Amino acid sequence: MQNATAPTPVRALIAPDKFKGSLTAGEVAHALAAGLRSAAKVPGRTGAVHCELLPLADGGDGSVDAAVASGFTHRSVTVSGPTGRPVHAGIAFDGATAVVEVANTCGLAQLPDGHLQPLDASSRGFGEAVVFALSLNPARVVLALGGSSSTDGGMGMLAALGYRFLDAAGRELAGSGRDLAKIRSVRRSPLPELSGVELVVASDVRNPLTGPNGAPAVFGPQKGAGPRDIADLDSGLENLVATMENAEVANARALAGHEGAGSAGGLGYACLLLGAAHVSGADYFLDLLDFDSRKDACDVVITGEGSIDEQTLAGKLPAAVARRSGGRPIIAVAGRSLLPRERWAEMSLSRIYTLAEYTDQDSSRDPGLSAALLSRIGQDIAAALP
Repeated sequence: MQNATAPTPVRALIAPDKFKGSLTAGEVAHALAAGLRSAAKVPGRTGAVHCELLPLADGGDGSVDAAVASGFTHRSVTVSGPTGRPVHAGIAFDGATAVVEVANTCGLAQLPDGHLQPLDASSRGFGEAVVFALSLNPARVVLALGGSSSTDGGMGMLAALGYRFLDAAGRELAGSGRDLAKIRSVRRSPLPELSGVELVVASDVRNPLTGPNGAPAVFGPQKGAGPRDIADLDSGLENLVATMENAEVANARALAGHEGAGSAGGLGYACLLLGAAHVSGADYFLDLLDFDSRKDACDVVITGEGSIDEQTLAGKLPAAVARRSGGRPIIAVAGRSLLPRERWAEMSLSRIYTLAEYTDQDSSRDPGLSAALLSRIGQDIAAALP
């Protein structure tokens, strides 16, 4: 006979982003859930906690993993890495939508020995992954652009999709930041498989292609570009735009100034040339992974990322989660937080837990320690729930 006085279980939606360099979003969610589910053993906690896990992404690295964790199928593919070496990557597919990401094809993490190649890295592998996705006959392809190692304006991707870039001698260029300045003409023969497929760029980067706020100036340094490299890359991207104009590509000049054209070293520009729609990465993935219906069935939402700071408030994934949580209590978990308590209300947060509060060690590159600390935090969250 059921005990009518038994406390009602609290239903928690665990919806974090990755802890970059340490844990995937799925690993973060599972570690927190392990602690929350042990609530019966926590002094002062009398009711169970039911956990709904929803690992998230915002269009950066981890986008494929987040889609797979929510029910998409992982499909493996080998592509050219940023320096041409083969990379074993993957896409996510649910029968209608394919998710392809830069990070696991030609991103910074795919550079051999982590050696930055600001002029020679290429986006070709991303294009090859798109070609593979198109072979599955999807209705749409989501292009997740975060984490790129190249600044080639998407030249490499376009080359994989049927474009031919030629130098002054008529020789075909493979596509890299260094090749941008060598382009003298382009021959366009886009793959027929692109016809009728909806292309969606999921990114929260709003920078234009060139200029003081463009891809080389803003993102080049983190890819190893020095001042001379930045100037050369900016000039090269201008040459790419001029070549597209000469080839009478529709809106080639205007799209270079479009918000998001500078994302992923200019891959955003190439995607716009292909007719892709540019959407907020955070909100798009919340929709794609059915966040709204899942949070409606829960009492509390737990989100987080590696670092919570001013950029988080500007619209990163935890802020989007908080904005769409419908007044439910929101708890954030992070490796560290630079957000003072008096500003928690700007995200409607009731509490921020950080790994830094639980250890003096650097957990950012210690997945085992990070997972153990998150489990302890899960227990403490459970103890504090009503």
